Amino acid sequence: MNDELSVGRIAGVFGVRGELKCDPTNAGRMLFSPGEMLRAALADGDSETLTLQSVREHQGRLLVRFEHFDSVEEAETLKGATLYASRDRITLQPGEFLDADLVGCDVYDRSNPIGTVERVEHYPASEMLVVRGRLIPMIDEFVKAIDVAKKRIDAELPEGLLD
Repeated sequence: MNDELSVGRIAGVFGVRGELKCDPTNAGRMLFSPGEMLRAALADGDSETLTLQSVREHQGRLLVRFEHFDSVEEAETLKGATLYASRDRITLQPGEFLDADLVGCDVYDRSNPIGTVERVEHYPASEMLVVRGRLIPMIDEFVKAIDVAKKRIDAELPEGLLD
């Protein structure tokens, strides 16, 4: 298993001083503070290790600056980059899971196999498991047990949810 996880994405430039609009992942948000180092996979295929110089919140999004990126022209080179950090730098609370750990899990509805998690989507009300192109809300009422070591999710789904 790769020991790096995506912790955010650079959405674009903000202002003229090299600030960037950043959309962090829920798990990765804790790593966004000055002095932290992240690997950026750039849109052109290159990769670069960056050090956060400043972080501030603006309208529900993070605005970040990286050391040595002091102009809008320099910052523009990072647009579209995906930011990565080592998996061991992310601390999870009990009952929290990384998207990367859920993808590939087999889902069972009352012990009957129904499919494999293709991806996890994030909505304001809850996270959603995508199985066979259908959405399963990750709420206690439906998802009863998750065992990432066994790559298994046990659920009790209402009739017709996956139709």
